[in-house]
Amino acid sequence: IFLSIGYSTCHWCHVMERESFENEATAELLNRDFISIKVDREERPDVDRIYMAFVQATTGSGGWPMSVFLTPSLEPFFGGTYFPPDSRYGRPGFPQLLEYLAGKWKTERSKIAEAGSSTIAQLKQAAVGESAGGAVVDQQSLDRTFGYFRRIYDDKLGGFGHAPKFPRPVVHNFLLRYGTQEAVDMVTFTLSKMAKGGMHDQVGGGFHRYSVDERWFVPHFEKMLYDQAQLASSYIEAFQITGDAGFADTARQIFEYVSRDLTHPDGGFYSAEDADSVVDDDPAAGHKGEGAFYTWKEGDLRRLLGFHSDEFCRTYGVCAGGNVDEDPHREFTGKNILYLAREIENPAAMAAARAILLKERSAKRTRPHLDDKVLTSWNGLMISAFAKGARVLGEPHLLEAATRAALFVLKHLYKPEEGRLLRRFRDGESAIPGFLDDYAFFIQGLLDLFEASHETYYLKVAAQLGDSMLELFEDKENDGFFSTSGDDPSLVMRMKDDYDGAEPSGNSYAIQVLLKLGHLTGRCRFGDTADRALEAFSGKLAEQGPALPQMLAALIASRTPPRQIVLVGPEKDAVMEAMLRSIARRFLPFSTTFAIFSDASREALSSYMPMLLEMTPVDGKTTAYVCESLACQLPVTDVEALVKLLH
Repeated sequence: IFLSIGYSTCHWCHVMERESFENEATAELLNRDFISIKVDREERPDVDRIYMAFVQATTGSGGWPMSVFLTPSLEPFFGGTYFPPDSRYGRPGFPQLLEYLAGKWKTERSKIAEAGSSTIAQLKQAAVGESAGGAVVDQQSLDRTFGYFRRIYDDKLGGFGHAPKFPRPVVHNFLLRYGTQEAVDMVTFTLSKMAKGGMHDQVGGGFHRYSVDERWFVPHFEKMLYDQAQLASSYIEAFQITGDAGFADTARQIFEYVSRDLTHPDGGFYSAEDADSVVDDDPAAGHKGEGAFYTWKEGDLRRLLGFHSDEFCRTYGVCAGGNVDEDPHREFTGKNILYLAREIENPAAMAAARAILLKERSAKRTRPHLDDKVLTSWNGLMISAFAKGARVLGEPHLLEAATRAALFVLKHLYKPEEGRLLRRFRDGESAIPGFLDDYAFFIQGLLDLFEASHETYYLKVAAQLGDSMLELFEDKENDGFFSTSGDDPSLVMRMKDDYDGAEPSGNSYAIQVLLKLGHLTGRCRFGDTADRALEAFSGKLAEQGPALPQMLAALIASRTPPRQIVLVGPEKDAVMEAMLRSIARRFLPFSTTFAIFSDASREALSSYMPMLLEMTPVDGKTTAYVCESLACQLPVTDVEALVKLLH
């Protein structure tokens, strides 16, 4: 079997597709000697994770496209990533590789099959050993992880490490909860630099996948939903901590981009947009170029913007001959990537100029390819971001977007009679049983939506899905969670995802949502399971903390006394609204807010938290109760008193 794993917006996947899979001679070799299978890694992360572990173990690196050769028992015996059509880059040509492996299969089949079985046995053993518990994860462990990020922090340009620079919001989540001023400054400075760079789409909002240079200037232009979701949350939290309106504006631009360009008509969120797009002004019809949709010639900008063009070009770093000096593939000759070269002096004029360019770009240019599948996991992340934005910014349309997306998932990707989720919706079809990250990310989205909307229904569904998550994925023998349910016989092994990379790991988020569910529902089962999972991963947390920043953030939450803030009073009351605003504007990651607007909502919530039955308005006024470590402060009826309690 030849297994090719990639994803819809993967640049080198398209290159190999054009060079090899669409080549008649190469196709003949594949069809003669192999069964060829193509897998979208975003639809089937379980398949991708298994064979990526093999490729990384045998080659020392990985990536996409991933090219793996399997026995009929689905056991891998040779693998790599991109293979060129002829020998180059120190790699064999793909046709030569096919001929060689086909010959070996005919002459050494039993030896290859034995090697495949041995490899899977070793991978299984490694997977079991990675989550060994029994270690002490103390403050020194957290300090060591912070120290690592401080060592690789770029204090001149922001970010962590050298070029290429990838956003890794899980690091932000850990540092903001680690909580020292230095940790917070590292995050806010990084977010500020990213927002000014070319990696941030200055015209249309949203962020590209990563920056190829150290200063966030030249991006790889694909846009992923999971980046938009996590970065929007980071900018919202930075705004809560600093009060800097620039962070709120950047989050708003992400929300505008997702609402405009990545939203299904019925509310779900699409997955990504490609980096490449047609160069519309290129004489070679149909030629695609990296970032062609996003870059600008100086003359076109001056023609479109008129008397504001001088100020715009100065502000956004535009040069007559183009502003990209390092351009090995000659993609940006004579073109400009917009970035904030200086502070904006005339916000209204620059906003009007950006609107003109957005209209021109949308109307006259060919959009990049849209990956229009709707994934439950990534929608969960985006629902969280919109719900947080709605709470913190006080903008109802953001809550509407979060609500529509949640209802989309519940309609198309949820089987309520079984309590099960599906992973993917596309073109009217829902398919693929959900994985751990689908449950964990979507539960978090529902919990954030509950706190933003105060609708008990979302908490109820989250708790039901929490039960299903434990039933399907918990490792009853060793604790922690498998990424898959174990129901698919085609998978040669079950793995535990425990690396917080561009996306959080399923285990980190599962622990996080179980802790939150325990606080919201009062059910000890959720919190106890989370604690056991943290113990199961204690060895890795103690020794390899930088690989698990999101799980360390969950660990911090597990060791911080939970706080419940309960507001009781009419929904439209001015004091109620002021109290909700005062809570939302503060960074309170270890607090849970209940807003009880009626006897019916108190009754519904009391099934989870019986203490709520006793919390009623004092003297008929909107009243706040703040409880921590199983003890409540005296109720207060004005905003200033509540703020003192929160402080």
